[in-house]
Amino acid sequence: MRTGRRRLAVVTAAWLGVAGLGAVGAGTAGAAGPRAAGADAVPVAVTVDAHAGLGTVPPLGLGANDAVWDAKLGTDATSGLLRRAGVRMMRYPGGSYADIYHWKDNTAPGGYVAPGTDFDTFMASVQHAGAQPIVIANYGTGTAQEAADWVRYANVTKRYHATYWEIGNENYGNGHYGSNWEADDHADKSPTAYANGVVEYAKAMKAVDPTVRIGAVLTTPGNWPDGIVADGDSGTWNRTVLSIAGPSIDFAVLHWYPGGSGAADALSKPAQAVDIAELTRAQITRYAGAGSGRIGIALSELNAGAGVNTQPGALFAADAYLSLWAAGVFTVDWWDLRNGIDKVTTVAGQTDYNDFGLLSSGTCLKDDPTVCEPAADTPFAPYHALELLGSFADPGDQLVRVTTGDPLVHAHAVRHRDGDLSVLLLNEDPASARTVSLSYAGYVPSPDRPVVSTFLNGASAIAHGRAGTAGGQTLPPYSLTAIEVHQKFSRTLPPAPSTPVVSAVTDTSASAAWTPAPRARPGTVYEVYVQDAAGSRLAGTTPGTSLVVTGLRAGTRYTVTVVATEPNGASSWSSAPAAFVTGTPSVSTCAVHLVDASDWGNGYVGSVDVTNTGTEPVHGWTLGFAFPRPWESFGSGWNATWSADGVSVTASNVDWNADVAPGATVNVGYVGNYAGPNVLPTVVTFNGAVFTSR
Repeated sequence: MRTGRRRLAVVTAAWLGVAGLGAVGAGTAGAAGPRAAGADAVPVAVTVDAHAGLGTVPPLGLGANDAVWDAKLGTDATSGLLRRAGVRMMRYPGGSYADIYHWKDNTAPGGYVAPGTDFDTFMASVQHAGAQPIVIANYGTGTAQEAADWVRYANVTKRYHATYWEIGNENYGNGHYGSNWEADDHADKSPTAYANGVVEYAKAMKAVDPTVRIGAVLTTPGNWPDGIVADGDSGTWNRTVLSIAGPSIDFAVLHWYPGGSGAADALSKPAQAVDIAELTRAQITRYAGAGSGRIGIALSELNAGAGVNTQPGALFAADAYLSLWAAGVFTVDWWDLRNGIDKVTTVAGQTDYNDFGLLSSGTCLKDDPTVCEPAADTPFAPYHALELLGSFADPGDQLVRVTTGDPLVHAHAVRHRDGDLSVLLLNEDPASARTVSLSYAGYVPSPDRPVVSTFLNGASAIAHGRAGTAGGQTLPPYSLTAIEVHQKFSRTLPPAPSTPVVSAVTDTSASAAWTPAPRARPGTVYEVYVQDAAGSRLAGTTPGTSLVVTGLRAGTRYTVTVVATEPNGASSWSSAPAAFVTGTPSVSTCAVHLVDASDWGNGYVGSVDVTNTGTEPVHGWTLGFAFPRPWESFGSGWNATWSADGVSVTASNVDWNADVAPGATVNVGYVGNYAGPNVLPTVVTFNGAVFTSR
């Protein structure tokens, strides 16, 4: 919604009524369901914290897939719609088709290739849209030489400057783990064979053009077959691929179809984005070898788990893209541009065609030709979500932390280069409006009536106008609302300090250090902020470039940011955040070792060794831990009497292991279930006290 990108028309007061700017109230709500409307409703508290910087909006962040079965791939209408939405990355030739597609003759044996979908036509569409391509080289039925020839044609012969190249698509689906949807002619279908193939492809392709960036397929944390070690393998797919191909690649490729039991469940899934990115980054750091920091993360296929053409799909798209960008993913590519009609349902009063595309294909059901999609090229709701994102945030804008007091109100904010803020508010209640009260930390908004852009359930376009204030808005049911908030004091912002480096992490403290802000004025001081799931606080202020952050809790994830403040009161953007997890006490009378002993993709065996490191025997014990994420749960256990209450789990001794002598170890085990990234418990208590983890 940035007026710098394209000027927004401010419409008449007629729209303001549609947007629900009257006193539409809502009562207390929980995750269980919608709240009832009421005039005495307490507004939802939304806090925008400009001190708590997240990632920056990546230049190629807003992406979409296109495919060779799409006969409209090269039309002006297609590229015009992509340009209008601000799409900056386009993926080709289309998912699993990539592993049967041969670019030289534009064929895909065993699949359908529409006329006019060859690589040159695709590139013309990319150029017209103002985007860049991400191309999938055929690993399943192709060769390294074929891929190298494609690079030569693209970048030497045609000078397309196609930089990003994936090697294959979802190649773990080749039957090696039991499910077989991806073509793979190789006799050896193991992750070792794929990793060696990536090395071969990368060598051949970079010999033609050293500037190309090569991506290897990984499994997404918490999604099958993540965590599984197949027969004959020495490690998981990710560990094997990164250990062998890590030095040869420039980015990792993830796909994410989180599913859901319904719209409400599907809309909860973007909360998993940070863990997906951080667990992938941890694997890259651990297994990919020296210089692994250069390896980026691309999420090149994404779609919602419910209402894929209707408002749940739009709400999911906006929430997921911004969450993934904030977590450092450099491109997120919606699956896909056009896909075709499937089972038709009604979602929140709107017809959903179960078409995973952004635009209508204009097709009809095969078994009932009277049931058809709208005219070809009609945008579905997720297209408008991407369109809203394309104007809401520009590349280089900094995402900042936003918290809300209602689980059905999600929010994101970006700070623009000129210092202004834009805030995106999502009301995920299909039945009731929400009034919200916005407050700002580290930012003083102008009293001007803000420009508001809203996409409503069932709408065919985004509406723009001026409504509410920077401190209060009303959100219609199932709506996306973006507001542009100008700063009250127009001043030149001082440069931000560098990303802090965190060291000397204990169970209660950590040291943060940074380099001074460039061209810092004399008298500049640095404010250090620490954030956890509960909120953000000022940890301290210093004229120096380091600070010890205290008052932390054991086994907790924190981020720390730094803001430079000049003597005149002008404050910089927040630094990028540094994330860390506090440890457990270094000295205690017991030690625990908790590991994922075996995994099957949505559950695992947790093995817990408890060692008495003290000098006195223990007579009777109870250990306890909490699963770190709400999508994790307890299944069963052994060698103890187990009980669970939500995510909290306890285990008490049985008769034969009640006594633990000094130096002795007791082993207990449990089955843990997960429906998202599997984050293991980090803090275990023994008879009520936190003890050392090993």
